[in-house]
Order: sequence, then C-alpha cells, then structure tokens
Amino acid sequence: MPGFRYADSEENVDVPSRRVLVTGATGLLGRAVYKEFQNNAWDGLGCGYSRARPRFLRCNLLDEEALRGVIQDFQPHVIVHCAAERRPDVVERHTEAALNLNVHVSATLAKEAAGIFLIYISTDYVFDGRNPPYGENDAPNPLNLYGKTKLEGEREVLRHNPEAAILRVPILFGEVERVEESAVSVLWDLVQEGSDSCTIDHCQQRFPTYTSDVARVCRLMAERRLQDSSLRGIFHFSGKEQMTKYEMACAMADAFNLPSSHLIPLTEQPAGAGAQRPHNAQLECSRLVLLGLSVEPTPFKAAIRDSLWPFLQDRRWRQTVFH
Repeated sequence: MPGFRYADSEENVDVPSRRVLVTGATGLLGRAVYKEFQNNAWDGLGCGYSRARPRFLRCNLLDEEALRGVIQDFQPHVIVHCAAERRPDVVERHTEAALNLNVHVSATLAKEAAGIFLIYISTDYVFDGRNPPYGENDAPNPLNLYGKTKLEGEREVLRHNPEAAILRVPILFGEVERVEESAVSVLWDLVQEGSDSCTIDHCQQRFPTYTSDVARVCRLMAERRLQDSSLRGIFHFSGKEQMTKYEMACAMADAFNLPSSHLIPLTEQPAGAGAQRPHNAQLECSRLVLLGLSVEPTPFKAAIRDSLWPFLQDRRWRQTVFH
C-alpha cells in the first residue's frame, strides 16, 4: 500500500520468507497474535482501522477492493482473522454493522484467500451451554445474535475456502490498553474499589483464556499447515480453569494482594441483563491435543497479573505526571 512499509527490516537485510497477515491487529487478541508471529521469525503485517497508525496498516475491511489489494500486495502464506464485533450486547443493538464485520467481511476474506491458509477466530458462544463439554463435531445452537453471526461467519469461511481452519475460543483476557477491552479485565475497576460493595455474576460458568496462549496455538497451526496441507476444519482451544466472574474477580484481587470482601456473589441473573449467554459452553479441545498443537494454558492468576501490570504501571505514571 502506498506510504506503508510492509516489513520493519532495513534495506539489504534478509526478510523472513514466512508472511502472516493479521486482521484486527489493534485489538486484544490481534496484538497478541501479531507479537507471537513477529517474535518467531515471521514477517507480519497487521491491519487495523481507527487505532491502526502508526504501527499497523489502516484498512477498512468492508472495502473489498482495499482488502483484495492488501492481500495481493503482501501475498501472505497465512491470514489470522481476529477482527470481529465480539461484544454480545453491542451486536444486539447494532446488528447490521455486526453482520457486516462478522459475516460479510469473513466471506470476502475467505474468497480472496484462495491458496492461503486462513484461521478464522470464532467463539464458544456458538453453543447453547446446556450440555457441556462441546467437541468440534457437536451441533452448534447459539442463544444470542453474537453467537449466530460468528457461526454464520464460520459457515461462510468454510463454504468459500474449505481449506481454512476455524479456531473457537472462550472469554479472552490479555495485556490491555484499557480495562474495557476484555470482559475479564473490566472487573479490575470493581476489584480496586475496595470501599464500596458490589455484586458480580456467580452463575455463568466461564473458562478465561489468555490471549498469548491463543496466539501461540495460531502460530503452531500455521507452521504445521506449511508442512501438512491436510490441516483444516474446526478446532477448539480453552483455558482449563472453570470460573464465574465473581471467582475471577476474587482471583484478581488475590493476585494483587487486594481485599475481596466487598465483592458479593450474585447467584441469580437479573431481569433485563442484556443478550442471553450460555450457562456453560465448555470447549473440549482434544483435536489440537491429538495433533500436538495445543499448549498448556497459563494459570489464571499469573496471567491476569502479567496482563494488567503494564497497564497499571502506565496509568500510575500518567497520573503522577498529569495530576
């Protein structure tokens, strides 16, 4: 693309021959995926939109011609499609925009990625949560529009590009630029407000999963695919620790040596609580394990501490300088 360097290498320096394109590279998962490939001898190009510059290429994925141009110019061996509207309540309110990003962009990308290994990031919300754990071949039955758009995105990807891979993951957390980026890290504001009591959901069973672990799985899948063209279809990856949001918040408090007595477990879903969520959509991940492509999930308390610490240090510095 004009005015954008695809590689960070200096002139006359050998550039890695393996190229990966990461969509949604400015987001929580996309940043981790881009970093994982870059740190392991891949030549990476990250696409973003509102937060793209200066690190990533600014590209409107809804512009089919622009997307086609990026793929043709960069000629990636692998595309990891992280870009999505992942907030269920936002999808309910802005359905058309979510359909465009989660379904139509995915279909376009799959068509343009002929001959390229495409990894489409999906969600445990394609299941209804009534009969866990769910294997890769179990029938999806999403309860909310978010799950439905991601399932439709899966189907469009495989329809247009049968060689692609679908990687379903549950609730994610990782190194944040703001705590609102993750439904896990957003709990920090409740944890640190130790003086005021607050209620937190203690009903829905979740499996918080570290973005760095997901990124490593993506890289392992990509590297295997370069050696074995039969790698395709649906895969699951998940953290192993089953927790409610209340339990996550208590673990977060413990990780930072903060009190948790002000946190009150809410054992019934309040009326009008937004988009319906599955009670327990635990993913069964044996396919990756059997192929030797899984990783041992990072323990939650260690990962949440590593995820939040850089953000908290930066916020403390900014508060010191500007206040």
